[in-house]
Amino acid sequence: MLNVTSQGTQFLIQSIATVALARLLTPADFGLVAMVSTVTGLGQAFADMGLSEATIQRKEISHDQVSALFWINVAIGLGLMLITVTLAPVLARFYRDSRIVNITLLISLTFLFGGLRVQPDAILKRQMRFSSLAIRDVASCLIAVPVAITMAWRGFGYWALVALPLILNFTGMWLSWMMVNWRPSLPRRDAEVGSMIAFGGNVAASYFIITVSRSADNVLIGRYSGAGPLGLYSRAYNLLMLPVRQLSAPMGGVAIPAFSRTQGDPERFARYYLRTVNLMMWISAPIFGFLFVAAKPVIVLALGNQWRAAAPVFQILAICALGQMFLESTIWLFVSRGHSNGLFKLLLIISPVMVVSYAIGLPFGIKGVALSGSLTLLAMLPWILKFSFRGTDLTLRRLGQAILSPISLCLGGVCLAELGLYIVAPQRIVTQLLLTILAFAIVYSLSLLIPPVREEVMSLKKLFGESGFAVSPELQ
Repeated sequence: MLNVTSQGTQFLIQSIATVALARLLTPADFGLVAMVSTVTGLGQAFADMGLSEATIQRKEISHDQVSALFWINVAIGLGLMLITVTLAPVLARFYRDSRIVNITLLISLTFLFGGLRVQPDAILKRQMRFSSLAIRDVASCLIAVPVAITMAWRGFGYWALVALPLILNFTGMWLSWMMVNWRPSLPRRDAEVGSMIAFGGNVAASYFIITVSRSADNVLIGRYSGAGPLGLYSRAYNLLMLPVRQLSAPMGGVAIPAFSRTQGDPERFARYYLRTVNLMMWISAPIFGFLFVAAKPVIVLALGNQWRAAAPVFQILAICALGQMFLESTIWLFVSRGHSNGLFKLLLIISPVMVVSYAIGLPFGIKGVALSGSLTLLAMLPWILKFSFRGTDLTLRRLGQAILSPISLCLGGVCLAELGLYIVAPQRIVTQLLLTILAFAIVYSLSLLIPPVREEVMSLKKLFGESGFAVSPELQ
């Protein structure tokens, strides 16, 4: 219950931050910071070198091994910070804006903060102390968001957007160290972490490839269209990704350690995955269906009239939001089974295709980039899932049965809402929003009259049974 409350609280705080900052700042402010964060995001994929997943996934792990991984993470974080500092003038020339230099110098600190917190975070997740993680995340938001909003209100402009991730990362790092009952020792040569580094290296390389494919659209738009269009595109994307992250991050945090415990029982593993995806679709499908229909009123009411041009992009991106959720779930499958090499191979195939799709859409503006990328991801999704299911008892047919009800109801809500808007043709933004809400409420309420759907909804409950890790006393 605390985890659900935490996610709801974080969503509320981040929504307030999104609305407040969008109304206090300009699209160009967001675009300017996005130019830097898009590129530094590539380094974030290597910030933990996949060693957090290595700590979580391994059945048995010692204090010396975690200590060795900690020092590796710190070294990587420091190295990435120095590399980013060196690249600051290069980015400024690439984007043709001298303000990029100082922004990059400050944002580089997030790498150091990240390196320091990787293993404490991993230990908390390994011990399944999700309540502690929830408290930490909410506390970090409660500190960082008011500071950023105050800075924007006082006229600091884009520096408010720079301060937000810095404060979030620093506060999260400090709280993680306060919560975890573990302190590193000096690294030892006989810690035997070679296999864990190899596993983590594949995971880190996979995350890097994902980040490249997800960042290429921003880089291309920023380079060829400038800060203004990039600000519109990035705000539409980030607003849509807000519910995606709020759903996928906590579910992944629970799914990876839980799936890891069942990797020796293929049928149980498959049932856990299907049940998790079923729950994920029941929560996310109506959200993204609603956002697809109500894109314009949501953008205007949430961000203000100056962001109206972002509404078409927001609607297009909503088309593939569920595809993004499925892509996240395939990562859980590979990591929990220790098949990081399979994940790397998969992403090595699909990422270049995604980058090419963004380039194809670039001549048609930000809407063209969004549409080309969305359709490409959806077209590849069946093959991606089939590839990810290799070596398991999962099939596309079983997955289809698991998601049939939530997806069908989502499509029913979209159709009824679009029909209602076409017939009534309301002019006021608020009326459009209320009519869309009513349509989805009608569809989902009537669905409870269907026995199979009612049984499925009522059966959504705790997904994971109890089983244990073999953990050394220091890490318990």
